[in-house]
Amino acid sequence: MISDITIGQFMPGKSFIHKMDPRMKIIVMSAMIVFVFLAKNLMSMGLMTGFVFLSMLLTRVSPRMYFKGLKAIWFLVLFTAVLNMLYLRGDHVLFQWRFLTVTEEGLWQSGFIAMRLVLIIIISAMLTYTTSPTDLTAAIERLLSPLKLFRVPVHELAMMMTIALRFIPTLLEETEKIMNAQKARGADLESGGMLKRAKALIPILIPLFISAFRRAFELATAMDCRCYTGGKGRTRLNVLRYKFRDVFAFLLVAGLCAGIIYLNTLAPALVR
Repeated sequence: MISDITIGQFMPGKSFIHKMDPRMKIIVMSAMIVFVFLAKNLMSMGLMTGFVFLSMLLTRVSPRMYFKGLKAIWFLVLFTAVLNMLYLRGDHVLFQWRFLTVTEEGLWQSGFIAMRLVLIIIISAMLTYTTSPTDLTAAIERLLSPLKLFRVPVHELAMMMTIALRFIPTLLEETEKIMNAQKARGADLESGGMLKRAKALIPILIPLFISAFRRAFELATAMDCRCYTGGKGRTRLNVLRYKFRDVFAFLLVAGLCAGIIYLNTLAPALVR
């Protein structure tokens, strides 16, 4: 299960989305996440879903990688969908047993919530799969640069965010190694009640924290050895510049927004 979490990894490539300016990628994909919540009926959600899957194919990253990442959150998606299905009340009751009531409106709500979670995960994965940590740091720093007027350490914040994202796969791999080592020593991590499983995690969390702090100190030492002093006075080898493909992507997403808003007016909303 842990090895299925692929968000944070970078897949080198030469696709249209790989070549986009990282700043525009962050803007466009953040807008796409917002548009996922704008879709209120089947037509607008269908347009949004088609656009996301088309973008996924344009990255030229194997679809298996995206669906491998979705395997890690299937329980969260299912739990959220069931909770919304039972929570929402409506006029068209499909099933009722004691205090459990399933309505047609609840089914639509649960389906839309599940689809939204899936699309958000795919969009987030697209950003990390097609953007290197270096480009991601530069893009976040440039986008947050207006905050420098308020003496906010933009470069340091961008660096910390990128390092945290980059080390997600590393820490997951370390967790899996520790779990396998504990199982080889006879540790039982899967049976018993919730309290027993929580106690069984202690021999995993302690070495994981020690390993994380050790990696943090090693990274800090490596940055000191390379005379890293922060963002002040630093220059970049590759200067970020918007190109035609970035303008085209922006206009395409703007058209997507207009299409979703228009389709929302053609049919009644199925979700809140």
